[in-house]
Amino acid sequence: MIDESSAPMSVLLVEDDDADALLVAEHFADVEAVSGLTVTLKRVRTVAEVSAHAVEAVDCVLLDLALPDAHGLDALARVLRAGDGPAVVVLTGRHDEALGIQAVAAGAQDYLLKDAVDGAALTRALRYAAERVRGERVRRQLWDAQIRADENVRLERGLLPTPLLTNPDIHVAVRYQPGGERGLLGGDFYDTIEGADGTLHVVIGDVCGHGPDEAALGVNLRIAWRAMVLNGADDDQLLPTLSRLLVHERDRTGIFATLALLTIDPRLRSARLRLAGHPPPILVPPDDAPRPLPTTRLGRPIGIVLDDHWGVLDVPLPERWALLLYTDGLVEGRPHEAPAADEADGHVLDTSGLLAVLDECIAAGHTADVPEENPVTRSPDPDGTVPPWHGEPDRLLDDVLGRVRGRTEERTDDVAAVLLVSRR
Repeated sequence: MIDESSAPMSVLLVEDDDADALLVAEHFADVEAVSGLTVTLKRVRTVAEVSAHAVEAVDCVLLDLALPDAHGLDALARVLRAGDGPAVVVLTGRHDEALGIQAVAAGAQDYLLKDAVDGAALTRALRYAAERVRGERVRRQLWDAQIRADENVRLERGLLPTPLLTNPDIHVAVRYQPGGERGLLGGDFYDTIEGADGTLHVVIGDVCGHGPDEAALGVNLRIAWRAMVLNGADDDQLLPTLSRLLVHERDRTGIFATLALLTIDPRLRSARLRLAGHPPPILVPPDDAPRPLPTTRLGRPIGIVLDDHWGVLDVPLPERWALLLYTDGLVEGRPHEAPAADEADGHVLDTSGLLAVLDECIAAGHTADVPEENPVTRSPDPDGTVPPWHGEPDRLLDDVLGRVRGRTEERTDDVAAVLLVSRR
């Protein structure tokens, strides 16, 4: 039940007849005297005077269907077009009751007969009309939010696939964290594929910007990379082809993407790295400090220069190694203990801070016992322990991301991370 004495109500009256307008005003005055409900009434004489601003500033429009510049359903259609589906109650004469019914079918919330209405009925009709339209807008907003959520799920499936991997000696841990409070995907993506010959192919990338367009572009790049790898494309053609695809698919100039492409031989003893403006992967040996792979052949991001060229870095790998690939959102957060803003231009966690976090995580978990029933544990060290990434690589990655988030201020960029672990 709607309480007519609760909140004030504002009404736009579209009426050219002074006597009818006076009658409406008197009806509202009677209601205010009886119930205390205040109705603010604004009047215009023609449909031409009904602007979007005027419609949005009121709770409801009371519309006469016989006006100098519009009549019947034409008047209603023009008022409805003036705003975002405003609440409209139409006024008709007794002989035009059929027209009132047609108006409701055409978008009005209700109709009233001029000579058969009093203040209470008029106010109740307007209040109900405003509440129905408000409720419909809320339902529409919820529906739109659900549609966006469904789109995000589809984009997530495209950006964050399940690795195509069968080699029991390789474990892949992956994580994605949206930046800030948006809770939406950006353009970060990754993928991992094991070739027919046992070669492991890994990609991680970051399309500049945020939003569904960047996410969709990231999906296109990832799927194109997967298709080329599965089809046996020459590794040297991957970055040039992806660059041409990005230029063709982007919706505006200036959009680029950084990429790291890693190819690991079936014996897990060497890798080939191609970088396009992307942070280098971090190698975690079993018995030494983590270190980033060299970047002497770092190339520009794709989409910057047409027909660009990228170098290749050959990387020897030790036994039982781990490799961390990540997007720059992980290292671009500002540490809590950083200097004041006016003294801290460019002061971010950076790669050195991430290496320190990795050291802490390894030191904290190095002596942790690994359950005997854990099927992934292999070749324990002589002292009965194993590096933490061998027994619990997912836990190690979660520890790294958690510590980075705990020591940096809220970031605006997304983070994608892939931890590869060799168990032989």
